[in-house]
Amino acid sequence: MHDRRAGTPRNNFQTVLVMICLIAVPAAFALHTVKVSATAAITSQNPTPYGYTVSLLLFVVPILAILFWLGPTEGIPISKKSLLKTVAFLFPLGAALDFFFAHLFLGFPNRNATLHFDVPVLRGTVPIEEYLFYFTGFMAVLLIYIWLDEYWLAAYSVPAEGGARTDFERLIRFHPQSLVTAVILVGAGLLFRHYFAPQLHGFPGYFTFLVVAALGPSTALFPEAMPVINWRAFSLTLFFMLLTSLLWEATLALPYRWWCYQPEQMLGLNVTAWSGLPIEAVCVWIAVTYQTVIVYEIVRRWQSSGRAARTAFLGSKDRKNSKTPPSSSNRMNGGQK
Repeated sequence: MHDRRAGTPRNNFQTVLVMICLIAVPAAFALHTVKVSATAAITSQNPTPYGYTVSLLLFVVPILAILFWLGPTEGIPISKKSLLKTVAFLFPLGAALDFFFAHLFLGFPNRNATLHFDVPVLRGTVPIEEYLFYFTGFMAVLLIYIWLDEYWLAAYSVPAEGGARTDFERLIRFHPQSLVTAVILVGAGLLFRHYFAPQLHGFPGYFTFLVVAALGPSTALFPEAMPVINWRAFSLTLFFMLLTSLLWEATLALPYRWWCYQPEQMLGLNVTAWSGLPIEAVCVWIAVTYQTVIVYEIVRRWQSSGRAARTAFLGSKDRKNSKTPPSSSNRMNGGQK
C-alpha cells in the first residue's frame, strides 16, 4: 500500500521550495531592518592567522566522519564509482570559477589567513585554499546527502536495484522549465541592477554564473533525476550547507577579509547585518547542493542500470519501444561499490 506521507516526487520538490521560503521570507524582512552594519574595529595586522586554512575543517570533518565512522558503522553502501564520477564532473566548475573569473568576482585581501601558497589563474593568483574549498565542498554535499539518503532518511530512498531507478529510456531529457527559470532569473537580475543599483557599472556576472551552473545541468537532467532524489535528504543537506556557509561567510570570511566580492560583478543586493554580504554568497550553496544532487542521482541511475554511457544518456533504438529493465546481472554489475 502506498504511504501518502511519502508523496510524489513533484510534491516533494515543491515542499522543499516551500520550506526554503518559510525561512527565507521572514529572515529577509528581519535583516532588511538593519541599516548599519555592526562591524568591529580590527587593529591587529594579522587577526586570524591561517584562519581560512583551518576553517576548511568545516567541510573536512564531515567528510572524514562519514567516510571512516558513520558510513562503516552503519554499513552505508557508498558507491565509489558514482561518488568519484560526480566529483570529477562538478569540481571543474568550481575550478573554472576560480581560474577564469576570480579576477572579476573575488578578492583575497588577508593573505595572512592562508598558507601563502598561491596558484596562478587568469590575470592573477588565488590561494590554494580556494581549490580545496570547492573540492571539499562538493565532497561534503555528496557525502552528507548519501548518509542521509542511505541511513538517516532511508525510508524515503529509492532502492539502487529498484525499477524506478533502473527502468528508463534515456537520462538526458530537455526540461524547459529549468531553461525558462534561468532566463527569468538572469533577466530579473539585470532589471534589479538597472533600477535599484544604477551606481554599479558592468554586468552581474557572478549571479549569472550561479544561475547557469545550477540550472544548466537541470535543463538536461532534471526530468530523470526528480523521481529518484530523496527530497527529504536533499532538504536537510541544503539546510546544513546553508548554515555552514553563513557561519563561514558572515561570521568569519567577510569581517576578517579572508575574501571579498567585486561590487561591479554583483547584483547590488547586500545583507547589511552580515558585513554587506552579497546575496550571491547566500545563493551559491543552494545552487551547489541542487546541482550536486541532480548530477549524483543521474550518475547513480546510469551505474545501477549497467548500460554503456552512450546508451544510458542518449538511449538506443532497440529500447525506444521497450520499457523492459536490464537484466539483474547487468544491474548488479552497475551497482558494484
